[in-house]
Amino acid sequence: MPQHTKEVQEEKLAEVKAIFSSYLDRKKQRKTEERFSILEEIYTRNDHFEVEALYIQMKNKGSRVSRATVYNTLDLLVECNLVTKHQFGTQTARYEKSFGFKQHDHLICNDCGHVHEFCDPRLGDIERMVGQLFQFKISQHALVLHGSCTLEDCPHRIKLPSEQLS
Repeated sequence: MPQHTKEVQEEKLAEVKAIFSSYLDRKKQRKTEERFSILEEIYTRNDHFEVEALYIQMKNKGSRVSRATVYNTLDLLVECNLVTKHQFGTQTARYEKSFGFKQHDHLICNDCGHVHEFCDPRLGDIERMVGQLFQFKISQHALVLHGSCTLEDCPHRIKLPSEQLS
């Protein structure tokens, strides 16, 4: 990783830790090592993740964090807007870090569940126009498009048993 990128990542991590610390103070919640290790683990990821996957990844790294602490900490991180919770049409929620990241939307593959992020500034124009039209102050939006990837060599594509034989 280039030195500049690493420095920016460390600065962002310090900033989110400070925001979380302040939030915990305001809510009269304990500031524990486990909560901050969960925050750090999330902010080193670059994907959408499920709670159980985060918990297992942390356990595999030797963390002593409990499953309940992961769930409870994620709730706190969502409340203070450091993490966004998504329901992409499934029963299992997925999460992503959100501090300092631009508004974006999602394409969800029906075949494998892979999440593709995209940003199109025209959506912001539509949002402003709709807000004006209905005299509504829009605070956020979420656009999720579901479909199937048509790339034959898609690395996320799940092969059917009949396809694995060829």
